[in-house]
Amino acid sequence: MRWVLSLLLLYVGHLPANELPPLRFAIAESWAMPLVRIENNQPVDGIMFDLMTALAARLQRRPEFHVLARLRLQAAMERGSVDIRCFVMPSWLGGQSGNFTWSLPLFEQRDWLVARHPETTPATLSDLPSQTIGTVLGYRYATLQSEFDNAHFARDDARNQQQVLQKLQAGRYHYAVSSQLSLDWFNRSQPPDRRLMPVALLEEQALSCYVRNDPEVPTQSILRELLVMKMSGEIERIVQHHTGRHLGDLNTGNAISQ
Repeated sequence: MRWVLSLLLLYVGHLPANELPPLRFAIAESWAMPLVRIENNQPVDGIMFDLMTALAARLQRRPEFHVLARLRLQAAMERGSVDIRCFVMPSWLGGQSGNFTWSLPLFEQRDWLVARHPETTPATLSDLPSQTIGTVLGYRYATLQSEFDNAHFARDDARNQQQVLQKLQAGRYHYAVSSQLSLDWFNRSQPPDRRLMPVALLEEQALSCYVRNDPEVPTQSILRELLVMKMSGEIERIVQHHTGRHLGDLNTGNAISQ
């Protein structure tokens, strides 16, 4: 967003020569638009790029982005090579080690079972025939995990959510898992007869950021500014800018049980 970059330049222009250390943000290479667009291994656009850039500007720090494989993100936080990781929840991390502080929930994410054509919603996952499901490499899907464990379903992993949906549209499998944001972004560029359909709601998640507790990192200031951005509606406006949707919007669909 131009206003975010202008704000950042304004702050940076007032920093002394020996400026404060940068804020080092973790970026998952598996993210796709509208979360982030990555070019030459650096984010250049998207919800998370705008949020992180705006946060750094508020703290008069330079943002530094580290694009990493999803499975390397937590290790990077624990060894101190990055300071902030966002769009995540504690249950994803398992046995988290290290000294971190979590923000309040900033985003609501809804994961859907998606198909190319309208399908009858199964009462339970086990009602679906044994088959391959499109997934993102390194993502854990709690609702589907037992079906993967007993081999009722097999994973077909792609590097990011965009590739998962492209493979579904190409007929590589009958179903895939997609977040609401990614599904909306994919469908906006498709003609009506090629748009993918949400079949069943798998999970709703409240996602946050967490920050390293370290003297070099202004942890409490970061958390305070994230709270201000959330309560003032700034995060909501960033999401709307990239999607045209509110955080709480929900496509029609039915919940599915395990």
